[in-house]
Amino acid sequence: MRVGDVIENPVTGERGIAIEGTDEIGGERIVAEVHVRPGGAVLGEHLHPDIEESFEVVRGTVGFRVDGRESTGGPGTSVTIPPGVWHDWWNAGEEETVFRVEISPGQRFEQMIRTLFGLALDGKTNRKGMPRPLQLAVIANDFDDVIQFRRPPRAVQKALFGALAPIGRIRGYRSIYPRYAEAASMGTPEQVRSGAALTLRFGDGPGPPR
Repeated sequence: MRVGDVIENPVTGERGIAIEGTDEIGGERIVAEVHVRPGGAVLGEHLHPDIEESFEVVRGTVGFRVDGRESTGGPGTSVTIPPGVWHDWWNAGEEETVFRVEISPGQRFEQMIRTLFGLALDGKTNRKGMPRPLQLAVIANDFDDVIQFRRPPRAVQKALFGALAPIGRIRGYRSIYPRYAEAASMGTPEQVRSGAALTLRFGDGPGPPR
């Protein structure tokens, strides 16, 4: 990911513009400006085993749940999530919200997000942004070092995804697709913010099964 690259998830209502990209700093971190439409939210309560995530609200109101404690914050609010802490966030207002987020380390996180957002853009997720079961099992297994969801219980996830992931791979599902990994934004960040640019262009590499 390079400065100015943009990724968007039309299902969850998230649009991220890279301020610092992994390409420039060797995967050390991602810093992005994230726009979230009213009603938009991350996929669900989760933790990152080895990633620290820091938020600073720029505009609007963001709801946070960190280690079971809920709060809302407006412009100037800062929240840091250490590795291994359960958390969730959502647009808690009636207008688009904007926040700056820093994710460290960033390279594996970027790979996962590109896959999830690409699947959403291709219409291959449910209304909450979750991929189909076999695809989800492959992603959950391969990116277990990046993200773990709180529900269903961890033991159930490991048993279920452990059983389904090999079947998914046999059927052609992957956790990283060249089609999404090589996607690039079209237009400047200013054009993207104003809605005057196409935010993502997919490459010609193979994608998930139909």
